Amino acid sequence: MEYTHLGRAGISVSRLCLGTMNFGPETSEEDSFTIMDRAHELGVNFFDTANVYGWKKGEGVTEQIIGRWFAQGGGRRERTVIATKLYGSMGDWPNDEKLSALNIRRACDASLKRLQTDHIDLYQMHHVDRDTPFDEIWEAMETLRQQGKIIYAGSSNFAGWHVAKAQETARRRGFGGLVSEQSHYNLLTRTVELEVLPACEDYGIGVIPWSPLAGGLLGGVLRKIDKGRSASERMLGELDKHRDKIERYEGLCDELGEDPANVALAWLLRQRAVTGPIIGPRTAEQLEGSLRALEIELDEKTLDLLDEIFPGPGGTAPEAYAW
Repeated sequence: MEYTHLGRAGISVSRLCLGTMNFGPETSEEDSFTIMDRAHELGVNFFDTANVYGWKKGEGVTEQIIGRWFAQGGGRRERTVIATKLYGSMGDWPNDEKLSALNIRRACDASLKRLQTDHIDLYQMHHVDRDTPFDEIWEAMETLRQQGKIIYAGSSNFAGWHVAKAQETARRRGFGGLVSEQSHYNLLTRTVELEVLPACEDYGIGVIPWSPLAGGLLGGVLRKIDKGRSASERMLGELDKHRDKIERYEGLCDELGEDPANVALAWLLRQRAVTGPIIGPRTAEQLEGSLRALEIELDEKTLDLLDEIFPGPGGTAPEAYAW
């Protein structure tokens, strides 16, 4: 396994982050335990979750599964850099969501209880809250850090100017601010290259791409359909939009002799400011297969071909759209 720092922070994390969103809804608790145990055996120490995962309002199903896994002992908690998120609604009352100081305090305590731990290594804002000032957010995060309940703070789905505003507010308060940003980033979705990635790189914030396989479109979908695998209506609709690109992409992967999913991950690992993409295996076998991405060397010719198939926004702003 390869490790890197999480942005400018001193903590070391694996270059693949284990996403747990499937734990509960798609993957049984027993299989989830197997995947997490295998992740440790393979050297994956960075796990990501959220209080809303499990999709039963207020229950935190996925966090509970992870908590019961931690409770087995054997160094499971100690060897895991656990990241969770807050923002989404966890109840039917007005202050059960978003980033008010009240909800940050309550949501953190609830996640700690479900995760059966005394601290969260990386506490992330799942989305930007346009109604709450960053001074209020950082005051709440500072308090949690002083209390030993969180170590680092991160964001998700922030625009570049949100990152800058968050960091400048934190700097004014003498607080470290963000060490990471989770962004929707893959070969098909490259908008973050305009401003989010440059902002993160400048501030020393590690980027953690979510949906690195574009919901499965970059995971060899045509190969799977040819083998008789079924696909959802949503997947087929997205495939219709991008069929030409996906056909060219899978053809290139055939030439490389590599699985399309691993090429997509390997490409992300080459991008500026990226700490590591989030992978969401449903089985231990899928997890093991993802490690091949760490070994793939994409030469300049291949990178140029990928840019040709999946053109990005043209570089960073403002040169991408101006002089």
